[in-house]
Amino acid sequence: MTAAGSVAGTERPGRRAGRPPSVVPVFVRLKVSVLRNGLRQSRGRTVGWVVGVVFSLLYALGLGIGMIALRGNDYAPAAAVTLTLVLGLGWAVMPLFFFGGDDTLDPTRLTMLPLRPRPLITALLTSSLIGVGPLFTLLASTGAVVAVAHGTAAVAAAVPAVALVLVTCVALSRAVAAANTRLLTSRRGRDLALLSGLVVAVGAQLANLGASALSSGHGLHRMTSLTAVLRWIPPAPAVDAVRSASRGAYVLMGVQFACGAAFLALLLRWWHRSLTRLMVSPDSSTIQAAGPEGAQAPGRTGRVIRLGRAGRRASASDGGARSLGVVDLLPRRLVAGRTAPVMERQFHYLWRDPRSRATLATGLAVGLLLPLVAVVQHGTIYQCLWAGGLLGMQMYNQFGTDSSAFWMVAATLGTREDAVRELRGRALALAVIAVPYTAVVTTGAALLLRRTDALPETLGLSLAFLGALIGTGAYASVRFPYAVPQDNPFGNAAPGQGGLVVLNVLGGTLCGAALCLPVLALTVALHLTDNHGLLWMVLPCGAVYGLMVASAVLRWTAPRLLDRLPEILAVVART
Repeated sequence: MTAAGSVAGTERPGRRAGRPPSVVPVFVRLKVSVLRNGLRQSRGRTVGWVVGVVFSLLYALGLGIGMIALRGNDYAPAAAVTLTLVLGLGWAVMPLFFFGGDDTLDPTRLTMLPLRPRPLITALLTSSLIGVGPLFTLLASTGAVVAVAHGTAAVAAAVPAVALVLVTCVALSRAVAAANTRLLTSRRGRDLALLSGLVVAVGAQLANLGASALSSGHGLHRMTSLTAVLRWIPPAPAVDAVRSASRGAYVLMGVQFACGAAFLALLLRWWHRSLTRLMVSPDSSTIQAAGPEGAQAPGRTGRVIRLGRAGRRASASDGGARSLGVVDLLPRRLVAGRTAPVMERQFHYLWRDPRSRATLATGLAVGLLLPLVAVVQHGTIYQCLWAGGLLGMQMYNQFGTDSSAFWMVAATLGTREDAVRELRGRALALAVIAVPYTAVVTTGAALLLRRTDALPETLGLSLAFLGALIGTGAYASVRFPYAVPQDNPFGNAAPGQGGLVVLNVLGGTLCGAALCLPVLALTVALHLTDNHGLLWMVLPCGAVYGLMVASAVLRWTAPRLLDRLPEILAVVART
């Protein structure tokens, strides 16, 4: 009995050693733990996540129901194929901009575990099916498949089609993330992630243009013609295979399923090679330390450091020359005292800080894109107000980007005049970019729309709106500051301060629009009284009014800045 038990005890470990246990349950529990622990960080983050999930699921349900409503329509196949391609594109580009927001996308965190790439792929692919994104894709792709499914064979083909689309999208996201891990974990990758707001904003406007172009029957007919090509671009063949089954083209259905499966196999192969390279090859930081010429490494390192410092000095002097050139163009009385150094400091931030560059680039791009949308859609010239408005909103939360370094500003502010010049320098650094940009965009849009007669009033309203936003932005920066996390390029505010962001943007924009009511009343009065020949007066009145509002609010805010220096430092240093 004892011998039998001992033999059995020696056989079980042998069988277990021959077939290692699956790590899929471990990775599934790990993914759930990551989600749960992330939500436990703060109540504000939990509420934001819940609200985002609810809106995403409602949008997915609406999208799926809308696709089902197209069932039987001639344009249903084109809509289903287009929706599937958009889902695939979204999953492909998502890791490039949201890599740092999801720790599970970084496979280098698992390199120390004794795992081979094949079981690691299986575990990661399974755990990746947990989350809001896969559920959104499941609901949207189900609606797309139902829109083209007719008959028993099509219904039978719909189940593997939805599964193939979902797995392909998730595998595509993981393969792209693994292939670009070295880039996305570097400084350049973090700078790229900061441009996600620009890409999303431009993409939203392009989608708006596309939806407007498809709103007519001619546009839908053109999209139907393109479906013959688009349906062969993965993961669309899986959805179009259901339509082939509905028509009885079972051979074509098999070819399309084979095409989708072959693409998935290539994705998994690419993912496997990327994981092997990441888990075996060292990164650049270890190659130099472990190289055969390790004894000479300190000398090379010292030379690189010296060159780096020289490069930084050259970059700083270059940026300083540019900023000082702009400052010299302004009246000396306007930039007296600390105003010129403050402007130079702000220009250095815009030139060297990735977050500041991305924010400014987003405002410039979207401010130009919205008037172009008006030109393409033959809209109104008053959409040019966005050009100055989006740049004016850059004045909000001026001290949040300083973070803990704001103590140097607070230590040098002793009098009310110092506070006025501090705020004036920040406002002028933004105005020297926003004013000529607004003038160029508005003039170009007026010429393209052939509305040069409306140029003076539109530009006058834009300048008044810009001045009002600069003034309200300075006050909001002092009264409602919030911290900007430095280690998270995707967060606009520290946990629990999301309400301040909404208060700054929405409340400040409404207050700025209310301050522009006198200029708007003048414009409306000239239109109603048929005094169109006097509309040119709106331009100088708007420019002077915007300057007066900005100057008055800055002077009114200055003493409050002195009183709230400790509070502002305590808030903005909370990163």
